Amino acid sequence: MDGMSGPYVIRGSVSLPEAELMWRFSRSSGPGGQHVNTSDSKVELRFDLARTEALPPVWKERALERLEDRLVGGVITVRASEHRSQWRNRETAAVRLASLLAEATAPPPKPRRPTKIPRGINERRLRQKKQRAETKRGRSPRDWS
Repeated sequence: MDGMSGPYVIRGSVSLPEAELMWRFSRSSGPGGQHVNTSDSKVELRFDLARTEALPPVWKERALERLEDRLVGGVITVRASEHRSQWRNRETAAVRLASLLAEATAPPPKPRRPTKIPRGINERRLRQKKQRAETKRGRSPRDWS
């Protein structure tokens, strides 16, 4: 398996542009024996959200607003170091970035319309309440003198 399993679809026909992805590799902590000291398996993937032309303007605006806490100078960074192989970490990071952007660019949910309770149901509830109150009032020991 050589090469990346390419384009990472965000949603619909929009995918992550390979040219705009900035990769950085470093030594990863964790398992790996002697191999861990020689290979750069930790992956850091950076994507310039503020300057990209790959996203429709509406999506871009939405993503910038929703991800503002995670952005550093308009750039979003995703790290992956779970796997021992750099290739698998690259896959993980790219998939993570794509799903993060998919979530951030999703349209806002439709506003909730409050349910209208039918009049009959409300009247029945009030009738039962009154009846229950009567039953309880009948139990109270008053004027037994």
